[in-house]
Amino acid sequence: MKRVVITGLGTINSVGHNVEDSFNAVVNGKCGINEITLFDASEYSVQFAGEVKDFDPTTVMDKKEVKKADRFIQLGIKAAYEAMDDAGYISAEDKKVNESISERFGVISASGIGGLSTIEKNSVTCANRGPKRISPFFIPSSLVNMLGGFISIEHGLKGPSLSHVTACAASTHALADAVKTIATNGADRVLVVGAESAICGAGIGGFAAMKALSTRNDDPQSASRPFDKDRDGFVMGEGAGALVLETLESAQERGAKIYCEVIGFGESGDANHITAPVMDGPLRSMKAALAMAKANTGEDIKIDYINAHGTSTPVGDVNESKAIVELFEGLENCPPVTSTKGQVGHCLGAAGAIEAIFTIKALNEGIIPPTINIENQDEECKLDYVPNTARKVELNTVMSNNFGFGGTNGSVIFRKLEK
Repeated sequence: MKRVVITGLGTINSVGHNVEDSFNAVVNGKCGINEITLFDASEYSVQFAGEVKDFDPTTVMDKKEVKKADRFIQLGIKAAYEAMDDAGYISAEDKKVNESISERFGVISASGIGGLSTIEKNSVTCANRGPKRISPFFIPSSLVNMLGGFISIEHGLKGPSLSHVTACAASTHALADAVKTIATNGADRVLVVGAESAICGAGIGGFAAMKALSTRNDDPQSASRPFDKDRDGFVMGEGAGALVLETLESAQERGAKIYCEVIGFGESGDANHITAPVMDGPLRSMKAALAMAKANTGEDIKIDYINAHGTSTPVGDVNESKAIVELFEGLENCPPVTSTKGQVGHCLGAAGAIEAIFTIKALNEGIIPPTINIENQDEECKLDYVPNTARKVELNTVMSNNFGFGGTNGSVIFRKLEK
């Protein structure tokens, strides 16, 4: 099995339009959650979200092409461009990868819902004005796999083009799929892109109808409060994350900057309930990741930090906390655990990619982003959540978790590359 490393990162979210700005904001506890401006939410029970502000899609797409792509695709293209440039595969002058590597350079995209606002808009048009008024761009601009389609064209990526739609675990599963593809010689390089933009009437209204969202309309900045006893649901976010994965051999041959190695991942299903989380599924996902890491490295794995799924929902945070305690066989053995959803909200299918980037940046810079808005830690959530203030600490091996509706779970482990 080939060893797989990460050589490029890119993101756009509610606290930053690139990796450096975003990570600095998250570390400093900046919150990107405010009143919704993307649509009139005045009659909705939830009126706030983590929107990406001041994003001009014409900075990454031709003006004529913008109307052909839903906002989640536009955000994904922005993040992909940063990651590919960061990895040294493209430049401002040439967005295509070298033809000599294009056929073994794949793209694996991920989104929880895809172009929900486009689906909503055209459904309303069909109902009110008739089917002849539906946009010819409706279908191709809203399908989840069009994220990878647009990006493969943009950068000339002719290797495997795949997509994951596993709710809020989609990007984590895309990362795992990229490792599998490269490790088993299906490609030499894969660009993973997770993107989501579901802040629209149907998105907010749908999750609110499930009672999944916080309703703190009077104080949006403190609404997402993972592991706090007064949490009342998650806060919708939007954004995109992109990561370039390649063989260790490829990265070393070209002298690339290597952020980390992916040494293990785990995937599991709850087989219990469509939306209600349980402890067992996440626990088995993390166990599987640790077992793979041990098999790959031949040594027992010590996890120094976990970026938790930590959605700020009453049941989910408790389940994940208890699963971690059981995984490490006691509270005293658990590493620090934080959730960055207090800062950026829950970006659904993009969460795995964005939070993997925060986890890798923490690994590289030796600083754990805080879990903000913890004022009264839930007595059932007993871990060290690094409350409200970042912590500097040497990190060597870290884990990122994401779990989704349908009882689907994913965990991935990153480690600094040994010199």
